[in-house]
Amino acid sequence: MGATRIQEPQTPGRRERKKAATRKALADAALHLFLERGYDHVGIREIADTADVSTATLFKHFPSKEALVFDMDADREASLLDAVHQRPKDQSLLAALRGYVLARANISQDAEMAQFLELIRSTPALSEYAHRMWMRHEGALAQAITEASGAPQEDPTCAALAHFVLETAALARASTDPQTAVESAFDLLEHGWNATGQGP
Repeated sequence: MGATRIQEPQTPGRRERKKAATRKALADAALHLFLERGYDHVGIREIADTADVSTATLFKHFPSKEALVFDMDADREASLLDAVHQRPKDQSLLAALRGYVLARANISQDAEMAQFLELIRSTPALSEYAHRMWMRHEGALAQAITEASGAPQEDPTCAALAHFVLETAALARASTDPQTAVESAFDLLEHGWNATGQGP
C-alpha cells in the first residue's frame, strides 16, 4: 500500500488575495472619508481615487455607496443562529438571544465603534441600509427558533419572535444607551406589556 497522501491546506490564490486587498482598501478609504467629512459630502469617484482604483472596479466589489460601510460577511448570520442552537441546555431561547444582542450592543462602548455607530445614526441612508441588512436574517432566525422550540413549521409566534428580536438590535443601534434599550425590549418580550407596569 502506498503512503497516505496528506493534503496541504489551501491558501487563497494571488487573484483572490488581490481582490480582498482591493475590497479592504476601498472600505477603509470610504470609512475614513465618511468619518472625516460626513457621508453625504463624499462621492464615489473620490473614494475610488483614494483607493487608487476606477469607479468601475469599486462597483465590482460593492453594489452601492452604502455597502462600502458594512461588512457583508455571512458569519454574522451563523453566529446569530449559534446563539439559538449552541446555547446551554438550561438556558432559555430568549435568554440566549438577549445575551447575543447585548454582546453586540456592548461593542459600541469601544471608542472607534461608537464613532462608527454615530455615523450610521446621523445618516438616514446608512440607518435604512443597516436595518435592511440586519433584517434579512429574519427568516433564518425564525426557522432556528421553530426547530429549537419544537413548534410547528411556519408557526406565527416563532416568526413574530424572530422579527422582534432583530428589531431590538436595530433599536439598540439607534439608541444613545444601547444596553438599556436591549434590556427594556427583552423584558417586554419575556414578560409582556402588562408585567412592565406601564399601564393597560
